[in-house]
Amino acid sequence: MRSPEDERLLAALGFAMKAGKVRSGEFAAQKALKSGRAALAVIDKDCSEQTKKHWSQMCINAGVPLIEAEGPGRAIGKDSHMVACVLDNGFAEMILRCRQKNEL
Repeated sequence: MRSPEDERLLAALGFAMKAGKVRSGEFAAQKALKSGRAALAVIDKDCSEQTKKHWSQMCINAGVPLIEAEGPGRAIGKDSHMVACVLDNGFAEMILRCRQKNEL
């Protein structure tokens, strides 16, 4: 069962998707990250360690924060997608605030 903070984080990700401010899936998210359009990357907690390491390095190189969440694909209506990039700074800040509340 997810915490209320996780639910808020995933709801915010869903809102960003409905607003057209999310690119999901390996190829589209990587393209957004490399082009400098991504403000935040979200990866599924269930990804392999190799995938987490790969995305962590790409985000460090791009200067983009990376967070792990439980089921981001489900939140955006694409269950099989394990990675998503948020393109809008406002949505990215909202999601990061949800994550920070969860860690306190």
